[in-house]
Amino acid sequence: MDMRRIVAVLAEEAEQQVQDQVWKLEPSDRTLAVEAEAGLRDAVGPPDVQEALPQKDRLEHLRETLAVLAISLARTHGRLAWFLSGAINALEPILRWRALPAGPGGTFGTVPASPENYAEAEDAVRRLQDALARITAE
Repeated sequence: MDMRRIVAVLAEEAEQQVQDQVWKLEPSDRTLAVEAEAGLRDAVGPPDVQEALPQKDRLEHLRETLAVLAISLARTHGRLAWFLSGAINALEPILRWRALPAGPGGTFGTVPASPENYAEAEDAVRRLQDALARITAE
């Protein structure tokens, strides 16, 4: 399953839980989710903006999204933590990507990412942005 699909499943589950009132965001979780959504939006912009960037910058922005998610995860528990954990897990392949040539020596298991990989990951992040916006709007 690709990143987009994993994130779509997570988002659908989160939105359904909020709608069914299984998941009732506490004010502190709502604030944290809003901050996470803003951080993701700051890191990854619209497709036309991202696609115009060099791969090195695109990878940097994607890694920033992982940092936003990890910091948010460290500050919460319960359903929001579970959702954020699932999002981090979905985006985990980003951690193995590199944008620079290998040169002599090893690469610590990293691999170059294709333009399609970047587009998929960026789409997944945008889906996370949208999901966080929707669950905090309830």
